[in-house]
Amino acid sequence: MNSKHIITAVLSLTILASCNKIPHKITDTVDYNSYLQNKENKDLAFANEEHKFWTEKLEKTPNQFPYLGKISGANSQLFSTTGEINYLINAEQNLILANEKTNYNNAGYLRGLARNYISQHRFKEALEHLLRAKINGEKLNNTHQMLFDVYLELGNSKKAKYYLNEIKDLSDFGYLIRLSKWSDHEGNLDGAIKYMEQAKALAESSKNKGLMQWSYTNLGDYYGHANRIEDSYIMYLKTLALNPNDAYAKKGIAWIVYSYERNPEEALRILEAINTQHKSPDYYLLKAEIAEFQNNNVKKEENIKAYLAAVKNKQYGAMYNKYNALLFADELNKADVALQIARTEIDNRPTPQSYDLLAWSYYHKGDVKKALEIVKEHIADKTYEPEAQYHMATIYKASGMEKDANKLKKELLESAYELGPVLEQNIKNL
Repeated sequence: MNSKHIITAVLSLTILASCNKIPHKITDTVDYNSYLQNKENKDLAFANEEHKFWTEKLEKTPNQFPYLGKISGANSQLFSTTGEINYLINAEQNLILANEKTNYNNAGYLRGLARNYISQHRFKEALEHLLRAKINGEKLNNTHQMLFDVYLELGNSKKAKYYLNEIKDLSDFGYLIRLSKWSDHEGNLDGAIKYMEQAKALAESSKNKGLMQWSYTNLGDYYGHANRIEDSYIMYLKTLALNPNDAYAKKGIAWIVYSYERNPEEALRILEAINTQHKSPDYYLLKAEIAEFQNNNVKKEENIKAYLAAVKNKQYGAMYNKYNALLFADELNKADVALQIARTEIDNRPTPQSYDLLAWSYYHKGDVKKALEIVKEHIADKTYEPEAQYHMATIYKASGMEKDANKLKKELLESAYELGPVLEQNIKNL
């Protein structure tokens, strides 16, 4: 074939792809296949060794309470690596013992317990321990950083901003990642990316593997929000190059394959590979969504049932309240159950996102007037999360506010990648 024919063929394929709206393929199985294979997990092995070592030390010298902190750290690492909730609960129990031994007067143990409670979405209890750590005064900057985190989770933006100013230092990784989070909270995605990129540069210059891994995955998320899909993919690959067992990065790639490339079969293959090493109930919900995209109702129902069975474990506490409320409202036609969960979530953390669950539950209950009241008072202009914006647009349309709904619809279509193909179709039908 001569060069003219080659050019013609390429142009024909390009036009055909454009007509069928096939996205530019970004991922390549060659890039990530090796990370999906069952390999030795060095982080898991190290955490198990640490747990065994410090447990044996504590058994020999029960009065050495600092060992409790070491055991808790190993349990936290085991939870991070495997997703098994019992490790997080075991870490909590060891931290409680350590705090009891020190009469709740050791700032490090108080912060450790607060960090554990943040992971469990027990934010009010986390705040209680951080305020004790603040009174103690040891490593106050570390306490102030976590106070920012908790107040933001509790929806107290004024307090969060205060502690952000207290830790201000553009040369500090901890400050930059929180400034990035604050920018995202304010709807300033460009600022969020800018500060996270600065944090990444600091992590790389220090050659701190943990901070590099953390900044790469977060940048992968932000780039995705900005529709910089290829940049997002690169960040997830960089994460896996550091830690081949990072489940979050693999899930990020699965989302790109599903939501952007519209390849549900490959996305499911990635998710199945993750499941062999890392357990988390939300994987079932993603698989259920992909099954819906494939029009496979049987698989969708199977995965929803598997999710519900998993979250019956009381150790999860409030960690999956958001997912549960949406599931009961959207899929299970149990708006009253969704309302109850939403009210619990508002009591735990009265954020616009929690009120969004309440408004959405009332909408599904058929009380559009009440849903709209909640939107106007607690959600509109207070959150920029696409899912909440989609709920708002739906409630606006049901309330006859077509102009407001259409304005949000236009913005939501720009967030189609983040929301996924199923919600994208719902948005188009608004």
